Amino acid sequence: MIEPIKILIVEDEMIIAANMSLQLTTLGYNVIGIMPKGEDALSHIKQNQPDIILLDIHLRGDLTGIETAKIIQEDYKIPIIYVTANADEVHFNKAKTTNPYAFISKPFKKLDLQRAIELTINRIHSEKELDISSTDEKAPPFILSDCIFVRHHEKMVRVNIKDILYIEAERNYCRIYSKDKQYLLATTLKDIDSKLSHQHFLRVHRSFIVNISRIDEIATSHIVISRKAIPISSESKKQLLQHIQKV
Repeated sequence: MIEPIKILIVEDEMIIAANMSLQLTTLGYNVIGIMPKGEDALSHIKQNQPDIILLDIHLRGDLTGIETAKIIQEDYKIPIIYVTANADEVHFNKAKTTNPYAFISKPFKKLDLQRAIELTINRIHSEKELDISSTDEKAPPFILSDCIFVRHHEKMVRVNIKDILYIEAERNYCRIYSKDKQYLLATTLKDIDSKLSHQHFLRVHRSFIVNISRIDEIATSHIVISRKAIPISSESKKQLLQHIQKV
């Protein structure tokens, strides 16, 4: 028997949250909780991890929806769909830095909710299929001073250090993003971080190592590389700025 998709609703307007829960239940999804605050959602996820989170951008607690999403993404890879009554450019751009799977505007229609969930599920399945199709990349990488040799389609391929944009953790794997391609490595981010030259690379987040020379923008809580917003901790930001000042 296939388990229904588990959805957590984080919404401080209880009438809206209850309506959303009812609509999702009639569509066959399993609503595992309704949390009015970001802090409550963080506690709930530790006990019962959802497949998808519907998250209001504006919450009444100490954490906004965007701040909640950033904390969640430090430890979990859970798709987030934002729900908002205020879709202005400023809030939209802030929300984009957390790479949400969709946006739903309030007041929402059942069809809007249904389509956002279905598109998210399709994307989840596509990402899983990509992981499965790449499981032949088992050989560990060979890291040299100016390049990394990675196994790709039964061959060892040279990836120049200068062409690497960033490396992202995917459970016990890492994915290298270069200018033109992606490569899945059978190694942890911790392991590859210990082997890379810190003259070129910096681990800015538990899930990301970046090529310092490829950074396009440095913001308060994230950096941008090739239009990809990557979260950065305050300590890593200090290290990054110190490195840049030395160059």
